[in-house]
Parts: sequence; C-alpha cells; structure tokens
Amino acid sequence: MKTRCPACGAATSLDALINHDEARAALMTALQLPAPLGKPLIRYLALFRPATRDLSWDRVATLLGELLPMIQAAQIQRDGVAWSAPLEVWAAALEEMQQRHAKKPFNTPLKSHGYLLEIIAGKGEKAAAKKEAQREERRRERPEGKRANRTTSVADAVSGLRGALKGEKP
Repeated sequence: MKTRCPACGAATSLDALINHDEARAALMTALQLPAPLGKPLIRYLALFRPATRDLSWDRVATLLGELLPMIQAAQIQRDGVAWSAPLEVWAAALEEMQQRHAKKPFNTPLKSHGYLLEIIAGKGEKAAAKKEAQREERRRERPEGKRANRTTSVADAVSGLRGALKGEKP
C-alpha cells in the first residue's frame, strides 16, 4: 500500500515503513499520539528537516519519542517548573509555532523542542495569572455582609477587652 506524506508529498510503501526499524518506531510512537495532533505534529516535524537533506526516520522517532510522554502526562517541565499542558494547549502551541514561522521565519532546522516548550510554558503562565486574577476578583466581590460580620465581631472583642481592662463585667 502506497502512502503520501502530507508535509513533503513523498510517496512510500507502508510495508517499507514497517520493515524499516526507525520508521516502524516512529510509526508506533505516532499511533500512540492523540489524533487531533497528527497534522500539526507533521508540520512541526518539518521544522526539524535540514535544508539539504531529508529528515531521517531515526530523528523522527526520537522527536516523537521525546514529545509522547509529555503529551500523555498533559504536563511539561520547564526551568524547574511543572506546567499543565492539556491537549488543547499542545494544539494551540503547535499552531502558534507555525504562525510565528510564517510571519517571521526562524532558523531551521530546529535542534530541540525548547521553543515549543517555551510557548507552552507561556500559555501556562498566562492561564495561572488569569486564574489568580479571577480568584482575587472573587475575593474582592465577597458580599459586604460577611465583611461586616467580621468587623462587628472584632469590634465586639475590642470593646469587651476594653471593658475587662476597666474592670467591667461582660
């Protein structure tokens, strides 16, 4: 059965892929990845292709093998911080990589996943900041009645303390 790469248009036999150790490893890893990431990951892998030659199956297997555990865990580690990375974040980050490259091409081939992980960490940082802002907003919007009760109870305690110091009985 002939297959065609959607990124480069190369045609090959599926049997040839399965019989080639590195191609088989890449295919097996790719089959474990969530389907919605298929096309974005192929476009992302193209950023690792050297200008003068094809991207080797060994390199494809390595790259996918590095991404798979992070995608499955829905989390990345960056600069000693764990960032949440659900499927939607991966898809958005892969799309952002393509958009940035289309606007202002960066040096390729890429050497590591560092740029992608920075985008994901940035999205995680923005999400954490948004969550904190929402928490702070909810704190500020508490009903005044709750604040008044706390203030009243503190005022009562202070008043009672003053009275006790003067020798008054409660």
